[in-house]
Amino acid sequence: MADPTPVLDDLRAESDRLDRLVAELAPERWALPTPAPRWTVAHQIAHLAWTDQSALTAVTDADAFRALVDKALAAPGTFVDEGADEGAALPPAELLDRWRKGRAALDRALRAAPPGARFPWYGPPMSTASMATARLMETWAHGLDIADALGVHLAPTDRLRHIARLGVRTRDFAFGAHGLTPPREEFRVELAAPDGGTWSYGPPEAPQHVTGPAVDFCRLVTQRAHRADLALTATGPDADRWLDIAQAFAGPPGSGRTPKGEAR
Repeated sequence: MADPTPVLDDLRAESDRLDRLVAELAPERWALPTPAPRWTVAHQIAHLAWTDQSALTAVTDADAFRALVDKALAAPGTFVDEGADEGAALPPAELLDRWRKGRAALDRALRAAPPGARFPWYGPPMSTASMATARLMETWAHGLDIADALGVHLAPTDRLRHIARLGVRTRDFAFGAHGLTPPREEFRVELAAPDGGTWSYGPPEAPQHVTGPAVDFCRLVTQRAHRADLALTATGPDADRWLDIAQAFAGPPGSGRTPKGEAR
């Protein structure tokens, strides 16, 4: 059973980096638009706070979480936006405080979870490490949107290894979400890591494979960039199709981002 401590530590570090990015923003900068349609910087932080609270509920009160799932099923097209809208309407200082307290409570709850624990979610149940990985993925992805709005570059770190691994493991989910039958054979995925090394997944002899920078792969599976704007290469028809539909997050197929230079 894998020790979840490394990913929990990396989630904390990624959250702290994003916190430093927004902590000193003037109130008017919280209203800057981000690449997500209709979402401001405040919406992005509000969504993280809202999802952290959902995760905390899943970890600490399964019955209460089932009620959240029922609400999501009743309004699948608006549930997420409504949560972001509510938080974005708060004064920035209050929103920041809510996010900080929520993520700290979730960190404590995940670290205190017994070995082998599994928690309900909007997709399949999650282990402690999986829940932390999902939160890391979202924190990084929404942090990219905020950085874009602020004109700031977030340097890739080795924390991306968790997101890359999740992106590979959710390959079959992405096919299924689009009504497609997942390929029977594994792909080989070889990614250039930020530290100059290589992260490899799947059998070396696999006839279909994907290669490129790890940061580009993570941007793809979190749908933070269009495939056309990334330095990823697919060999084989199924691998090529995967790069069009890759999605590491739960829920229905995302709309993704349009290529640079094209209007949405």
